[in-house]
Formats: sequence, structure tokens, C-alpha cells
Amino acid sequence: MTIEQIFDGFNQLKVLIIGDLMIDAYTWGKVERISPEAPVPVVNVKQREMRLGGAGNVVMNVQALGAKAIICSVIGKDSYGNALLDLLEEKELSTEGILQSEKRITTVKERIIAGTQQIVRVDTETDRLISENERDLLLTKIKALALDAQVIIFEDYDKGVLSKELIADVIEFAQEHHIPTVVDPKKRNFLNYQNATLFKPNLKELKEGLNIQFDSKDPVELAMAVNMLIETLEVKGAFVTLSEQGVFINFKDEEKHIPAHIRQIADVSGAGDTVISIAACCVALDLSPELVAGLSNLGGGLVCESVGVVPINKERLLAEAKQNYHNRL
Repeated sequence: MTIEQIFDGFNQLKVLIIGDLMIDAYTWGKVERISPEAPVPVVNVKQREMRLGGAGNVVMNVQALGAKAIICSVIGKDSYGNALLDLLEEKELSTEGILQSEKRITTVKERIIAGTQQIVRVDTETDRLISENERDLLLTKIKALALDAQVIIFEDYDKGVLSKELIADVIEFAQEHHIPTVVDPKKRNFLNYQNATLFKPNLKELKEGLNIQFDSKDPVELAMAVNMLIETLEVKGAFVTLSEQGVFINFKDEEKHIPAHIRQIADVSGAGDTVISIAACCVALDLSPELVAGLSNLGGGLVCESVGVVPINKERLLAEAKQNYHNRL
């Protein structure tokens, strides 16, 4: 399969994303005085914007790759929840996997920015687990939408949509229907993804999740830690992002460390979301571990050249992939 055929293959995929959907809100303004009420700056607002956040950035990345992306999540039945649905529809994304709950609030992370300086972030959220009834309703949606999906992504932000029970039920269903599962974990559920296909923590999450310390620059120690992860979770493979050290994958009986590409780094925000999106699409196409890790590593680096959280540019990724892999397929 050529690089062009792989990228064309992305267009044929349906990818189901399950996780915590939220709004990233931005308020830009100017500070010209200090408040007479308290020693704080007064921000004169010039512009406001709401964007898809949390698992929504993975949805945007999957869509940018050309695949059909469907998000399954529980949000609040509130004004921000309605705004989230509007954002999805504006981006021509499906809302059929969304459950609105009167018992929850929609997660919003609002950044107040004066000039180029973020002054404060205001979070509106709950991290309690969704109710048993909500979990059952969400699972029903997931099963219906997953039947013709080629891969399922768990995008966990520890906000309560994903629980041990839901994770186990979805992975069991996916195994029965031969659908690979790819995991972007957080702390609370780290050890609850038994039998997933590919587990993608970053270095910090790996150390904290297994409660171990090791020298990530020592290839033997790194490989041993990843082996411990695979054995502990009984997953088929693990893919660890190592920041400036690149990525390491152990999958399909193959181990590969791929160094980071030299980049003009502007902002690392959202790079992990790009990595998991590309990795999942590569797994869906049953690509080699080297290509899963290599293409994901390329994409993660590319988005770091942009300021703010932005989805991958497929044309730029294709151009770099051709340079790096054309003669090796």
C-alpha cells in the first residue's frame, strides 16, 4: 500500500470516539486599568469564541484526516450543551451519539486573554460519573453506532463519561465484532482498559499509572516499562509519546522507537489529540507498527508548529509522509 493509498483509505473509515466532550471558550480583550473594587485588571472585551474541546478536538482531527467521525458522550441539558450541539452541526459533525442530561452540567474551560497574556481560566465542570441509567442509554447508542465502525477511540479526560463498567462493556462488544479499540487514557481509569487493542499514554501518564520510575532515555528501561504496561493491562500493544524524545511503540510483536522531528515549536496544545486520531485511523487500516507510530509522530509534530489547538492539515501531513516513507513501503 502506497502513502497515497493509505491517505485515500482514511476517507473510507468510520471512527467512533467515546469520551468527555467540552467547550473551549476564549474571551479576548484589552487591559487599560485596575479595578477600583479589587487589585485585579479590568478586561475590556473585544472578542468571544467557543470551540470544541476535550474529545471534540479528536473528532476534529479524525474529520480532518477524511474519516467519518462520530462522538458519543453525555453533556448537560443547558445553554452550553445546546451550544456544543450547534458547534458540532456547524462543523458538519454528527450529534446522534450525544446524550443530554438534566443532572449534569456541560464542561466549559474559559480562558480570559488580555493581549497575548492569559490572565485567568474559569472552569465550569463536574467530574462525577454519569448515572447508571445514563450509562445504559449511552451504551445503547454506542453499540448501534459502532456496528459499521472500523475503530473505536476512548478519549478520557476524567470528567465522568467513561467508567470501569462502560469501558469493559464497550471493549467486550468491540472484541465480539472485531473492532479495534485505541485508548488515550487519564489517571482515574488508567488500569481499567483491559484487552484494548492499542493503549497510548504519554510518559508522565505511564509513570503515574503504573507507579514506577525509570530512565526514558535508556532504551532497555523504556522497553521494560512498556512491557510491564502491556502485561498489566493485557492490551495487544502500547504506544507511548515521549515529547522531545519522540515515540515508542510495542505492537504486533514489534518494538520501535522513532525520534522526534526537529520543529519550530509554537504550541504543544492538542498534539496528543492529533497523535491518537492518526494512530487510530492507521490501526483501522491494519498498518504496520512503524507506520502507526511514524505517521502519528509526524502529525503530532506538525500541529505543534501552530499556535493554539488546531486539527491536522492532511495535505501537509501527506507531503511529509511522502518524504519520510515513500521509498520504504
